[in-house]
Amino acid sequence: MLNIPTLWMVFVINYLALGLIWAYVARSYPKFHAARFWAGSSFVGAAGAAVATLHFHFTLMLLPLWAGGTILIFAACLATLGIKRFYGQPVRWRGSALITGSSAAAVAFFIYGYDSTAMRIFVYSLGEMLPFALSLKLLLWSRDGRNSPGARLAGIVTIVIIALYGFRAVGYVAHLGGDFTTANPNPLQSLLMLALMFLSMAWNFGLLLMAIDRLRNEVADLALLDDLTGVGNRRHLLQRLSEECARSERNNEPFALLAIDLDGFKGINDTHGHATGDACLQHFTLMAQTRLRPGDLLARSGGDEFCVVLPASSSREGAMIARRILAVCRADAEQCVGVDVPIAASIGVAQWTREMGAVPDRLIAAADQALYEAKKNGRNCYAIHGAPSPPLAPDYEALLEQALRKTA
Repeated sequence: MLNIPTLWMVFVINYLALGLIWAYVARSYPKFHAARFWAGSSFVGAAGAAVATLHFHFTLMLLPLWAGGTILIFAACLATLGIKRFYGQPVRWRGSALITGSSAAAVAFFIYGYDSTAMRIFVYSLGEMLPFALSLKLLLWSRDGRNSPGARLAGIVTIVIIALYGFRAVGYVAHLGGDFTTANPNPLQSLLMLALMFLSMAWNFGLLLMAIDRLRNEVADLALLDDLTGVGNRRHLLQRLSEECARSERNNEPFALLAIDLDGFKGINDTHGHATGDACLQHFTLMAQTRLRPGDLLARSGGDEFCVVLPASSSREGAMIARRILAVCRADAEQCVGVDVPIAASIGVAQWTREMGAVPDRLIAAADQALYEAKKNGRNCYAIHGAPSPPLAPDYEALLEQALRKTA
């Protein structure tokens, strides 16, 4: 049989080590707020285990066990709050205070009011189980459907921890394996403590994998965004075009691409400076995004050039979106006064065809050809690739505009 006081000291060291790891993560990534809760949970757990060890120096006193158990329950609540923070849910302390306070009060009653070791074990086990149970749904069934392998690992370990605490609570009442108290340790008690120690490490390892996966996803997302405007960059554009080309080839459903170039942008940089040019790029992206639909992708392909990917859209619908973008730019230009710089754009519209296949460059080239036609036609307008499309009937144009407004 292992020495129980020694196991409690190992618990203290284990919690301190985990706390140092999470404190380092929290310091290295200040915006990763969940790490602060997990660091706090580990340090509080170390304090609770240290207080509980005082019971072995004052064997006639149950106060250290009561205080240490209460602190350990609060540590479990802190870990659950960290999981909520990780998944972007509001952190409310009321539930943690209720679990910790009610557990402490109930254990105190079964110490000083009605002495019952069985009920003390049951209440303490329930107090440890509840926070873990509350976090189980988030770990195994995230709302965004992007649970990482670390979340699944932490969820599985959570189930095992809940099962062990449940077995301990029920086992003492049913006298399975003898007395489960620290005052009368036995081999099964030692085995349970070793299992909980191992599971706490595995649980925190799962949380660490969750953190690594989240940080990796954030880096991957940043790699697809343009630093200046915050819209997609060329890499994101090509990735999305490849996906749409493959989808259209499978379903034989067209989609459209807009190639946009800001008119006279070099003159803006030469006359007003690059800072003003950057501000114009940012302002244009804001205006253009107000005229796009959910699912449309605006990307900066380079310099003053942009592209808009329009899924499940024909060249006619692409032309309508182009007109909407030109209209908002013209309306904004009319309101410019003083040192304000008006923004104008030329737009080329192209529709994917089966002849283009799954090669995004062919669609980009078609949109660029239409853009050059718009430039030839006097700029501040749009052109459609290929044979000129017949003009839209007024009733069709009105219906299409109404549909676009509903989806915007």
